[in-house]
Amino acid sequence: MSKIMRLEGLVVFLLALVFYNVNEFSWVLFIILLFLPDVGMIGYAINNTVGAYIYNVFHTYTIPLLLVAVSTLLKIEVLLLIGLVWSAHIGMDRALGYGLKYSTEFKDTHLGRL
Repeated sequence: MSKIMRLEGLVVFLLALVFYNVNEFSWVLFIILLFLPDVGMIGYAINNTVGAYIYNVFHTYTIPLLLVAVSTLLKIEVLLLIGLVWSAHIGMDRALGYGLKYSTEFKDTHLGRL
């Protein structure tokens, strides 16, 4: 199952790159924003439970896909840019084996132990 989920992450990453390119957004901005969702790790400074919760909020597809949907409906390009970069980040993480965190320890993820 882990391999399928990692493949899924790779597909999301590649699709986000394709749609980002089709929209001719700045690649410099892409690089700058790509690791921004990792700010969610700051919660681990409090404890594993808070860390896992905040990390997971920043690493689920819900918010970025909502941004993409809203951007499409309302034609707000900046929301599309953010949603695509955020989705690319999550897909990249999943492809590399970084999954959603369990509250036991940072290395315990839904894709297995890191």
